[in-house]
Amino acid sequence: MIDTFLGLSPQFCKMLIRFAICVVVSWIIIDQLYYRKSKRRDFYFTFMLISISIFFLVFFMIFVLEDMKGKAGIGLGIGLFGIFSIMRYRTDTMPVREMTYLFIIIALAVVNALASTMPLVELVLTNVIVILAIIVCEWRLKTENVKLIQYDKIELITPDKREELIADLKQRTGLDITKVEVGAIDMLRDMTMLRVHYHSTDKGSNSVDRMTKLTRQDLQ
Repeated sequence: MIDTFLGLSPQFCKMLIRFAICVVVSWIIIDQLYYRKSKRRDFYFTFMLISISIFFLVFFMIFVLEDMKGKAGIGLGIGLFGIFSIMRYRTDTMPVREMTYLFIIIALAVVNALASTMPLVELVLTNVIVILAIIVCEWRLKTENVKLIQYDKIELITPDKREELIADLKQRTGLDITKVEVGAIDMLRDMTMLRVHYHSTDKGSNSVDRMTKLTRQDLQ
């Protein structure tokens, strides 16, 4: 018996099995579904460590609260509120796709840590359903890249010259542009801000597409 040989409690051994499921599922979602398209190593690092950290945090929080009669539910609720509040703990604006994956990773870590009484077959099936849902959404919904461009030919921003505007942007940027949205207009400098939607031939997305300026940290 592994638990007897190593001096581990049966509850901890069961936790290790759920932890293995959590790590494998997180790796499939992050490495095989998210990273293949985004190529964002920073989010890869963040998602994996958040998944592992939250799993152990929830497990040991439940382990400690088991002896607190009548207070376990309140403590668990406060703990879960604190866990999901970290989605606001960031310095830079996180794209919607990355926010979605972060929520999924956190939710699955919490589910796998709390599922102490759920049969392993049902737990695995729950994780598989989430993975299949992500696969279907990634396959069905084609994501367009978005880039902000400061544009100087404001005479082309009128609706009747939209095709000419797109043709000029395609020639000057080399992008396969599908849609252009006109934003702020500076009549004094003959400049306007455009939001350009385009299809990229690269497998990964550009992390600076939505930036209007680069900071010193971005240039390092």
